[in-house]
Amino acid sequence: MLRAARQAASGQAESMAGGTRTAVAAGTAGGSPAGLLWLAAAVLAALPLFGFGLAGLAQAWTRPEYSHGPVIPLLSFYMFLHQMKAVPPLPAGAPAGIRWPGVAVIGLALALALLGNLVRINDLVFYALIVWVFGLVLTGFGARRGLAFWPSVLHLVFMLPLPQFLYWQVSTSLQFVSSAVGVALVRAAGVPVYLEGNVIDLGVYQLQVAEACSGLRYLFPIMSFTYVFAVLYRGPRWHKLVLLLSAVPLAVLMNAVRIGIIGLLVDRRGIGAAEGFLHAFEGWAIFLACIAILFGMAKAMQRLSGDRRPLGAALDLDFSGLGAQLGRIRGVEASGALAGAALLTAALSLGFALAPERTPATVARDGFALFPRTLPDASGDGWEGRSAGLEPAIAAVLGADDYLSAAYARPGEAAPVDLFLTWYADQTDGSVIHSPAVCLPGAGWEVAAIAPVTVALPGTATGSLRLNRAVIRKGLETRLVYYWFAGRGRRLTNDFAAKFAAMADGLARGRTDGGLVRLITAVEAGGEAEADARLQGFLAAIADRLPRYLPD
Repeated sequence: MLRAARQAASGQAESMAGGTRTAVAAGTAGGSPAGLLWLAAAVLAALPLFGFGLAGLAQAWTRPEYSHGPVIPLLSFYMFLHQMKAVPPLPAGAPAGIRWPGVAVIGLALALALLGNLVRINDLVFYALIVWVFGLVLTGFGARRGLAFWPSVLHLVFMLPLPQFLYWQVSTSLQFVSSAVGVALVRAAGVPVYLEGNVIDLGVYQLQVAEACSGLRYLFPIMSFTYVFAVLYRGPRWHKLVLLLSAVPLAVLMNAVRIGIIGLLVDRRGIGAAEGFLHAFEGWAIFLACIAILFGMAKAMQRLSGDRRPLGAALDLDFSGLGAQLGRIRGVEASGALAGAALLTAALSLGFALAPERTPATVARDGFALFPRTLPDASGDGWEGRSAGLEPAIAAVLGADDYLSAAYARPGEAAPVDLFLTWYADQTDGSVIHSPAVCLPGAGWEVAAIAPVTVALPGTATGSLRLNRAVIRKGLETRLVYYWFAGRGRRLTNDFAAKFAAMADGLARGRTDGGLVRLITAVEAGGEAEADARLQGFLAAIADRLPRYLPD
């Protein structure tokens, strides 16, 4: 990526040969090596700051949904060279325009990368890298001319993984949509089928629309392809807009069609149709079908607009002259702004490299294995709990460093209370707390109501708790749920706020540990009021104990 950025930025800076100094014509053999040296110095100096992000990016690309990542810089570089033909070298002696805004953008990118390194969140470093590349473009070409290259730089976003706390929400939502549409197609074919969450029940067989079938592995490549197609398409802007807006619903719909086809094949040929080569082949077939539909849409819009050209003629796929644009690198101008960008990058990288390594704070806590299974309360009748482990596959997806799943019962109560606790030692290494608002629907529960409330706990040192109260339903069953995100002295009800709080505490305190507290009980004949009283009574028994296991 950085090598591609260096080539791209070199070509950009060269096209500005002419600046405010005596310039050498871009792409000529007589170009000064000083500009190339400053550019190379900037790229090399950036490696200490961006190395953490690049390592995380390489690891993300090993996942199927991001395996297209390595192709994106190549496509962006092609678009960059293609756009350079529309931004020819300035005549010798012509002013290049203001370059220093590019240095300011580079400074912003370096600050963002520094923050990402300090809090150990490589997502921030990913995005800082793209901002840094754009800053080099603006520095090399000047602000006004450099802005013409925003499409090729923006395209780099498609190589980045989603932040984990967004990934799970997007993936789960796509699973639900794909499952629902797929089941509708199976029913339309006359096959009896039942959908519970993301599990498709065909009677003899059950198919789980897992994370791998959410459609993300098609969504990102198709969005990237559509973006490149729209940039190179020579037609009305509304054509391009329609193509861009169609990418997401098309990918989701076609993935749902794939799930529907798999359901029909399983019903007729057995579970082998959902596994192995056939399963992978179906995925490729759907991906190619999406591409064909996009081409068909472009052709249809051409016809509606009275454009009778072949579709190939409407795409600017002229590869001629790209070598000449690449050769313009030799004429990079050694401007003051480029030297300033290199020196600024070097200074921040050197300071970061020489700074003492931040040692994560040591957190003392008791493991959930020590959490009491007998909980006395004010009534005199204590709660008795029995724990149960999660299935290995579920525990692996959860990714928690410690968890407790236990059911507590008390004499006289109409139903038990299910307690679920998780704890993560570090939320910056890809681990993320899974919100019940996302996970419970995946188990087939419909969220009928959810809102943050404050619950009073008289007789406890805690006093009161701010938490989420949710009512969930599945068929004739109704459950009441309390949950919140805990740790480092915070109790938060919003998962996005919890993520940003972990980042802030990581920077200020060197701590990103935290976890989830979730309580569930059945709503019986006594209604929600009785279920609320049951959960609040149980909360009063555990609230003062929780900091030992989810430390402040």
